[in-house]
Amino acid sequence: MKHRWFVRGDIDGFFGLFIDNLLQLMVIAVLGRQVSGLPPELITGRILPGAAVSILIGNLLYAWQARRLMRESGRTDVTALPYGINTPSLLAFLFLIMGPVYQETGNPTLAWQAGLLACLLSGIMETAGAFVGDRVRRHTPRAALLSALAGVAITFIAMGFTFQIFATPAIALLPMLMILISYGSHARLPLGMPGGLAAVLVGTGLAWILRAAGLPYFQPSAEPYRLALYPPSPTIGDLLAVLQGPMGWRFLSIIFPMGLFNVIGSLQNLESAEAAGDRYPTRSSLLINGIGSVMAALFGSPFPTTIYIGHPGWKAMGARAGYSILNGTIIAALCLLGGVTLILHYIPIEATLGILLWIGIIITAQAFQEVPKRHTLAVAFGLVPSLAAWALTLIETTLQKAGRTLFEVAPAFGRDLHIHGIIALSQGFLLSSMILAAILVSVIEREFLRAAVWTAIAAGLSMIGLIHAYDLAPSGVQNKLGLAAAPEFALMYGLSGLFLLVLHLRDSRCQS
Repeated sequence: MKHRWFVRGDIDGFFGLFIDNLLQLMVIAVLGRQVSGLPPELITGRILPGAAVSILIGNLLYAWQARRLMRESGRTDVTALPYGINTPSLLAFLFLIMGPVYQETGNPTLAWQAGLLACLLSGIMETAGAFVGDRVRRHTPRAALLSALAGVAITFIAMGFTFQIFATPAIALLPMLMILISYGSHARLPLGMPGGLAAVLVGTGLAWILRAAGLPYFQPSAEPYRLALYPPSPTIGDLLAVLQGPMGWRFLSIIFPMGLFNVIGSLQNLESAEAAGDRYPTRSSLLINGIGSVMAALFGSPFPTTIYIGHPGWKAMGARAGYSILNGTIIAALCLLGGVTLILHYIPIEATLGILLWIGIIITAQAFQEVPKRHTLAVAFGLVPSLAAWALTLIETTLQKAGRTLFEVAPAFGRDLHIHGIIALSQGFLLSSMILAAILVSVIEREFLRAAVWTAIAAGLSMIGLIHAYDLAPSGVQNKLGLAAAPEFALMYGLSGLFLLVLHLRDSRCQS
């Protein structure tokens, strides 16, 4: 059977993955300056070329992996795993590591070096996870893996982009509806044009027409573009410098949870891909992921890479292996040539958001469709921690815009919002989502001993602060790692486990 390198669906898949990667590059360019004081020459000359190395290597390896699965299975409908810069880690490293270092020292280079160490340690964790991840994947219910993924998809992806679309309907609403119509109906557009490409062209055209008419819906980037080559360069010296000092190591309480987040998120995305029909080996998939993050740190990018959410969405578009090759090549070229600014000068980001919205809603739908009907209750339960994390983001953003902090306002909430419950549930929300859903799946199946094991895991994670633990400081909500970090939660999870053991022993006696 002939396996083509590129098919028509790869164009649609490329646009979706390209826009997702481009959004991360935008965040680096904008927030890197605002939060961490990174000068443009450092971003353009060191960070983006390092990101180019990691993104190109990972995309090419995942395309090769998809081609290998095609040959082994004899199928032509295999879709490569989507891959790029990890958004949660990007934001966490900017705001919780690089930003504080810059505020304390006023040295953007030191802030960047601390980020490099964080990225390197995260990559090492991802690589180590390749050797234990398959065992975790085998013993975790599918509903537990997919529900946490769906929670992120429906909140931080779907809702966030929907708000942005409806804030600028003149240039964003029609492209969004075109995406939903073309992808939802699988209708063939005139001239065989891919739905994603048609939507972006229409949105871009509307933006420039309205701008020509004097309407302020689209403001091109004011940063001038200069064509030049920015080759990646090794950062061994910078890593050695920060390894010898305490500045980077003091952020292990942030680095460790984010590294664990990346490993578990990758497992969830592998489960999502398998539910869509493509089963990839856990070890090689996580190794590629870890290699990408390590290479990023070694060549100047302080931001880890990851397997992206959304494999079923790209598969539904008809993407195969070619979209990954296209994405890696073009994103790398933009980074190495400083072309991100040029792209943003002509294409409004609002015209592209419908593609990301589609990814968010199809992932959410999959979580309910690809589990046994009786397990959908667990999927719904697993959405709750993500909703809490999203609610906390909205609250903190609102307070910041009003010139207040959560530390100042929290006592005034009282019982009106139960703000401390929102914070506790948001801490380690990816882990707690998976655990709560796994407990409920086990209970539904009357596997009370397995459910007790999951409550013991929850108790242990609460005790060391990986879930539910936090400190509310003037600077905001902070991770709280250490012994007895959240003792109330640990105790209650432990007592729940004892209750489950009683039920297990009762059932065992009844069966005997």
